Parts: sequence; structure tokens; C-alpha cells
Amino acid sequence: MLLPRCGIVLWFCNVLQLGSLRVVWRGGHRTPRLSAAAALCYGLLFLPGAGAEILPAGTVLHARLTTAASSLSKPGQVVEAVVIAPVITGDAVWIPMGARLSGTVKSAQPAKPDARAELLLTFEDLTMPDGVRHKAALRLTEVDNAREVVTEDGVIHGILESETLAAQMDQAIERLGNRFSRLARILGAMKGAVIQKVDTEIRLDVGTELYLSLLEPLEIPKAYPITDVVPIEPEEELAALVNSLPMRTTAEKPPKPSDLTNLMYLGTREQIEKAFHAAGWSTAAELNAATGLETVRAVAEQRGYKEAPMSVLLLEGKPPDLVFQKQYNTFAKRHHLRIFQRPEKFQEREVWVCAATHDIGIDFSPENRTFIHLIDPKIDRERAKVVFDLMHAGAVEGVALVARPGAPTSAENATGDKIETDGRMAVLLLR
Repeated sequence: MLLPRCGIVLWFCNVLQLGSLRVVWRGGHRTPRLSAAAALCYGLLFLPGAGAEILPAGTVLHARLTTAASSLSKPGQVVEAVVIAPVITGDAVWIPMGARLSGTVKSAQPAKPDARAELLLTFEDLTMPDGVRHKAALRLTEVDNAREVVTEDGVIHGILESETLAAQMDQAIERLGNRFSRLARILGAMKGAVIQKVDTEIRLDVGTELYLSLLEPLEIPKAYPITDVVPIEPEEELAALVNSLPMRTTAEKPPKPSDLTNLMYLGTREQIEKAFHAAGWSTAAELNAATGLETVRAVAEQRGYKEAPMSVLLLEGKPPDLVFQKQYNTFAKRHHLRIFQRPEKFQEREVWVCAATHDIGIDFSPENRTFIHLIDPKIDRERAKVVFDLMHAGAVEGVALVARPGAPTSAENATGDKIETDGRMAVLLLR
């Protein structure tokens, strides 16, 4: 049954084309240009013998580790990962979600007091979900939401303890001790009781997400289905619902317009929680004295805090019903979103509206007199990230990408960060 799925292909191609250049083509050489007619015929490419494609060097794969590795690993240790976003060129999927990558630890250097930890991974085998294997030379280009830096030759460089806030606190206390030794001892004891020693080793746990780039062209003999999802119908009713809903949140303090809504979930609270937990997202804790202290510790120790609290954003005066985030090993970077339940229904399904953005750094805001997260202005990338994460988790039955002519395509959030979007909303029918 190909024709009923053609519409969903158009939506997916739009999600990919406008929302996930970072996921699929970041650093690559191709930018997809897809007409509606081509997209509507896309389903025919799923037939046997659909031809072959040569993926150019520079094509980027988004993968998630299924085995761990670290700067303490032995060279030759096997490392494996799974592809979590499809690679598309032209009108077809050539590397589907679920494809497997296999490689080894090429070299590893533990951290020293005056030297960064180093880790070099090589991936050379790509196995498709149907069992077809390819030799594929890949170079690591980025560890998602990491404090570490990846060099141009794919080597992960760790942090130096002297660069951390904890070390700077020690230096300040030491300087204070030159004049006020007793006070310095008291402050040092307090700091030691709260702030732990910084772990400067590189530790890539299971679930760590990587971006890898093809070093050489790779020929793929056939195209693959993108997924088994179906369209959400009736389309006219869905479009009317989407365009009747609020399109923007408001910060609680101070009350300023902030993030745009860009996703909708059709399903129960239990289905949403199950989907995000299966996709590796964590629930954010409520902001209070205890979680505030833990945030300070995470920043000082330069580590992650996967339940870190979020600032409150309101939708029509109502706080979010659910909040989720995905971090790695730094508080400065995280995927995060807020979900609001709506009173409306769609085909007897509960309706939940979501605002998703990607924190990519921390800065000091003189206006707010506090540290704030900076976001990636291309919020359609985060929309695509959420869609593919939940699809890979097997939690999605249907998908739509609905136009909203009244939605802004350029704006600023409450802290002044730029927002750029095509204005559309991705709708996920959950299993």
C-alpha cells in the first residue's frame, strides 16, 4: 500500500529539508531540493530495484553508542553504535534508522594534571537493518552536548582541571590565604564539602550521541523505507486544530514573549512519558534550593546534571505539565522542551503542545543579572531531533508537518536569543 504513505513522505522530507541539516547534512556537500511532485512519488522508490546512490565524502551520520569507551580504554577495544536519523539524498533514504556501526578504539590517552585526555575512535563497518554490510570509513566530528572538543582529525580532547570553576575557586581561596589565612581555611573547607574533585577523563557512556562524517564516497545499492508511520487524518481537521492553538510561550519572570510552540503530541500522558524515557530523555526537576545547589555544583565540577531544573515558561498563563531534557556531560548544553496539555481533542485523542529548543552555551545577562542559556536559533533542527528520537524509540504511529501561516518565522525569546523557523508544527500520533 504505497499511495496512502506518499503524503507522509512529503512531511518527512520537509522535516529533513528544513529542520535537520545539522542531523543529516551538517558539514556535507548536498542540500536537498525536493518538489511536491517528487515527494508524492517518493513512495515508489521503496520498490525493489530502485537503483543505487553514491553518498559523497562529508555525508554526516547521527549515531548513538551501544557500547562504552573512554580515555582509559585499551586500543583495539570494539565500539558499536546505531544510526538514529536517516540519511537522505535526492528523493530516497539510503541509510535508515537502525543501521549499525562498528569500529574500535584507535588510541586513548588518560588525563594528566597538565595534559588533556585524548580518545580516537575509528568506525569502518556499516550494517543495514536487512543485514547488508558495507565498508565505510568514518571520522568523528562532534560529541553531542559535550564539554570536550573534537579536532579536525577526529580526536576527542578532554578538559583541563585548571580550566574549571572549581579550580578557579581554589586559586581565589589560595590568594585570599596570603592575607586572611583563617578565612581561607574556612572557605576551603566549605568548598571541599560541597564541590567534588573534577573528573577530567573522557567517558563516552552507552547512549552518548555522535556525529560522524564519511571520509570516502560510499555506494549504497538500494533505497530503504524511512519508517512504518502513517499519515494523520483527516488532514483538514488537523490543520484547523493546529492553527487554533497558541503559538508562543511567555516567560514567568519577567513576563516576556519567549519560545515558539513547534510540536504536538496526540496521546495520553503515559504514552508521552513512555516515549521520551525510551528515547533517553530525562524529566527536569523542580527549581528549588536543593536543585539550585546541585546546578551550581554541576557547573563548578563541569559535569552534566540530567535532571537540571528549567526556567518556567507559560502558555496562556499555564505552566508546563511535562518537561524533558537530554544532556551528556555539561550543564551548558542540552536538548530540552516543555509540554502543555490542551483542553481540545483530536479524534478522541488528548492534545499536548510542546516548545522545544537546544541549549548550546551559557552567558551572563546584565539585564537579568544572572547566567542564562543560549539557544540554537534554528529551532527546526530541534523539532526534527525530537521527531527522530521518538521514531527511533518505536513510539510513533503517525506524523504530520502542518503549515501555520500566522506563526512568526523570526523572533526573539525572553532572554534575547534569535529564533528562526519555517513556522510549521510537527504532529506525532503516539503508540
